[in-house]
Order: sequence, then structure tokens, then C-alpha cells
Amino acid sequence: MRKDNIRNIAIIAHVDHGKTTLVDAMLQQSGVYHEHQHIEERVMDSMDLEKERGITITAKNTAVRYKDIKINIVDTPGHADFGGEVERSLNMVDGALLLVDASEGPLPQTRFVVQKALEKKLPIILVINKIDRPDARPDEVIDEVYDLFIELDANEEQIEFSIIYTNAKIGAAHNKIDDSSTNLIPLFDQIVSSIPGPEVGDGSVTQFLVTNLDYDNYVGRLAIGRMMSGELESNRSYALCGEGDSVSTIKISVLYTYSGLEKTQVEKVEAGDIIAIAGEENVQIGDTVSNVDNPVPLERIKVDEPTISMIFYVNSGPFAGREGKFLTSRQIRERLDREKLRNVSIQIKDTDRADAFEVAGRGELQMAVLIETMRREGYEFMVSKPTVITKEENGRVTEPVERIFIDVPEEFVGVITENVAKRKGRMVNLHNNGNGRVDMEFVITSRGLIGFRSQFLIDTKGSGVMNTLFDGYEPWYGPIPQRLTGALVSDRAGKITTYASLAMVDRGELFVEVTTPVYAGMIIGERNRSGDLTVNITKEKKLTNMRSSTSEATVVLRPSRPLSLDQAIEFIAEDELVEITPESMRLRKMELDAGKRAILEKRAKD
Repeated sequence: MRKDNIRNIAIIAHVDHGKTTLVDAMLQQSGVYHEHQHIEERVMDSMDLEKERGITITAKNTAVRYKDIKINIVDTPGHADFGGEVERSLNMVDGALLLVDASEGPLPQTRFVVQKALEKKLPIILVINKIDRPDARPDEVIDEVYDLFIELDANEEQIEFSIIYTNAKIGAAHNKIDDSSTNLIPLFDQIVSSIPGPEVGDGSVTQFLVTNLDYDNYVGRLAIGRMMSGELESNRSYALCGEGDSVSTIKISVLYTYSGLEKTQVEKVEAGDIIAIAGEENVQIGDTVSNVDNPVPLERIKVDEPTISMIFYVNSGPFAGREGKFLTSRQIRERLDREKLRNVSIQIKDTDRADAFEVAGRGELQMAVLIETMRREGYEFMVSKPTVITKEENGRVTEPVERIFIDVPEEFVGVITENVAKRKGRMVNLHNNGNGRVDMEFVITSRGLIGFRSQFLIDTKGSGVMNTLFDGYEPWYGPIPQRLTGALVSDRAGKITTYASLAMVDRGELFVEVTTPVYAGMIIGERNRSGDLTVNITKEKKLTNMRSSTSEATVVLRPSRPLSLDQAIEFIAEDELVEITPESMRLRKMELDAGKRAILEKRAKD
């Protein structure tokens, strides 16, 4: 049995193809906003980090009304590192809008999300966006999408997808690219006709699957998901079916449905709708709310396993406690546990040290977002270099591998191929577009990709585009060289001086500016050859009673190259850490004492 008055859809797309902009236009044209209400751009990207990076990090829900039909919309992330969000979101919907740039076509991250949607047998509407671009090529892009569907083993019904052309910036959709439509009505009509209403049970058994968690300052933890069968009423008791065979009784205090950007409190909800419930602090993603007398749990949500891990340490540096509010191992562990509750693709493990925790996730970007979020919340800690998570299959050690898709100008093909080969990558495809740029595809271990992105931007002078896609596990590739250069390390505490910085010009590049406080063992820059170099970066020019003719000459110091968080995580070696505080980010050696570092290095060689 299907409900015709509801449609549940997800919007899936590659990063920066206009997904969130299209949602803005759908909200505006469906009457969600008041006449004189200020409309914020990319309103669904509510996190500061999402606005700064221009990407969707967490899946979000909204709802619009078209005629007499409620359309629940789930805005999903477009990056594979946040695949856990995508997989959860697709459990709530009955169809998807695949948004593709009219010039760029389907890119690797599109492939990842489409594969997940096809596996769930969801009908898909293809939306060709940015048709106003001067380099738009909609016909070729449609052919590329057909090729992608065939490659991903889509069934005949899925391949016969409907096509809509849009310009999300001005809020226009077209059934044919040259028709005169000036609004999104063709898109709304296509959603209603192509996406079926939600399938619901016979109503005898209540089943609500929890797919996301949120927090409200007034009612506490919110469990968000889809009503699969039956109905829920507020102030009534139900069974909470947890992991394993655990069943407990809960009382729902508040029920919400979505209306525009707001949650609307209701007394009763029926099957098919996407809702939120409050009243239970111990609910987790994957749990089922069912009848007390006859609880019937649904299949728990499964997501792909993490591929990389990092160690989070309590900050033990000389500057510890100066800038952060939350410093202790207990506070850091509680924060990581909260993250695990909201994000099923994150795993937290204890180590043999009380002040260190192993955090596993889907990629460097996901880790960087978690670290940056914690930093802004006032946490102070240190993180290690990312390492890949291996598996043992048939007595052999295997490691995760990825496909990297690279688009570069012709003159950089040689240097990129050489650098990927050094990291044990192998080329599987090369296509010259005839316009001065070349598309290349490589298979490379995830371990070989750590630290490669920054080097790639340097090698291509910022003109290259690189995307990655998880491609399974292969036998261990053996040793892979990572950073070829050493670090410039301070040998004492103090402040960086101009005089000492001048001496570093022919030795490497500094990451920190003059007058920045440093401590012994802190990394201040990148050396221009292999091996670390310990330097006195606080040295001052001594005064004498003689003055040379050039003593008053103006000194021009080469500007420092401050690293972003992503670059710092990629740069550090196995014996180095990134120190994170709400106000600063420093690179340091694990062992701050230079003498002890030399002993450890000698032992490692022996």
C-alpha cells in the first residue's frame, strides 16, 4: 500500500554542482518564506564549516508542499568521506534527484552516491543544472550519465530515467532545454509523477527507523527517521529495539514533522512521513521504535567500514592549557563518544595509553571536519598522522585502495604520472580532450594518497583537479615513500626573530611568522632536503660598537607559508603531531627533546 499525498526524495550530486542552491529555489517557490522575509543563500548548509568550505557535510531534512502533496527533501553530502550520511539518508526516501553540472558531467563523487541509490532500487530523475554556462554540453552529459548507469548495473526501469533541465540560480526548470518555463513547476510535476509515494505496512505494527540524531535545547535528544508502518502518538509508551536483541520501554514526549525549514509539533504521525521524536536520551542510529506488546525491529542500518584512523592525544606541549577550555582525556573522550552517536561511520577505540584515543573514519576530509569542529567548540588536543586500516583475507594482509580521477593541463601529465608511480599507483585510463587538458585515472592505495593532495597542487601550479573514490581492498603494496623533505625544528623556546629567519632562506620555507612564540621540538618549517634540521630560530643580532655601511639597509624577508588544517595533517610524518587549540595550530615532534630524538632515530636504523 502506498500513500499518494507524500513524496520522500533525496538530492544527490557531486560537490559544487548546485544541489543546495536548487533546494533554496524549491523552498522559495513553494511558499515557505514570507513575502518580506530575508532569504539566506544556501540555507540548508547551516554549519559554519559548510558555508566556508562550500560543501554539505551533514544530511538535513526539509519539506515543501506542492498542490496537496507534501514533498520531504533530504539534502545529502556530495563527498565520499561523508558516505555514512548518504547511506543513512537513502534509507528514508523512495526516489532521488541526480543533479549533474551541464558542463562537468557526472564526476567521481556522483558515481559513489548513485551506486548507493541504485543498490536500493530507487527511481532517479536526472537534473541537468547550470544550463546557462557558456561551456554547457547537456547532450554529451546525458550520454555520460547513461554510460554510468550501465556501468553500475542499473536495471531497465532505472535506466529509463526522466530528464529535467534547470538553472538553480534563477529557479527555472525545463522539460526541454529551450522551452519558456520560468519556474520550478516542471520539476515538481516530474517528482510527483516519477517518484512513487511511500510504501507502508498494513498499520497493525508500528515501526519507526531512527536514521539520524539531533539535539534541541528544550526537549533534548531528537531521533529523526521515517515512519515505516503504523502510527505514533505523543505521551504514549513504545518499545525501543536496540542493537542485538535488547528491548526497552520508552515514552515519547514530543512528536515533530517537517514543514519548510521548521519542525512542527503534532500529536500523531502516520506511516510514510519523515518525523522526529523526543523523550529518549539513549536512542541510537539504527534503533526501531515499535509496539510495546509486539515489538518488531527493522533491519539495522549498515554503512561501509572506516578506511583510515588517527590517534587523538591530550595536549602535552609546553603551551598546553593556555587557549582551550576542554583539555582533559575525560572531556575529549566524552566529545568523541557524542560524535560517534551522531555519525555511524566514526569508530572510537581505546589505546594502551590513558591520554590517547584511536578515531577511525572514511577519509582525511571527514577527520579534518571533526577536528575543526572540536577546535571551534573550545577543545585542545593533538592528532597523529592518518594511517590506513588493514584487513586480513585468506592469510594475506590487504589495504584499502582508491581510484583517483585527475584533470590537468597537458604539460603536467609527466610529473603527475611519475609522482603517482612513486606512490605505487598504476594508470588505468588516459584521455586527451583535445582542448589542452588531459583526463587520467589511477588506482592507488589509500596510504599512497596521504599527503599527495598538497603535492599535487604544487606540481600542477593549482591548475589540476583531483577526485577520489574508494575502490575496495587489495594485497599490501609494500613500503611507500611519503614526504621526501625534512622539517625545520626549533631547538629552544622563545619568539621567532627576523635575523634568524633570514638564515633560513636557503635552508627551507617557514610555516610561522616573525614574533610567533615557539618551543623546543616545535616544527617551524619545511626543509628543502631530506632529514630534519634543528635550528635556533630565536637568535638575535648582537650589537657592536662598529657600524657597517649596509647596517641600515632594509631587509626583505620572504613571507611564511602558513598551513591549513588539511595541509598540516597531510604534511606531518609518523613521528610528528599537529597541536590543535581554539586559537592556534602548531606542528611538533612527538619527542620534544632533540637528544632523545637522536637516540630513537639511531635505534630505528639499527
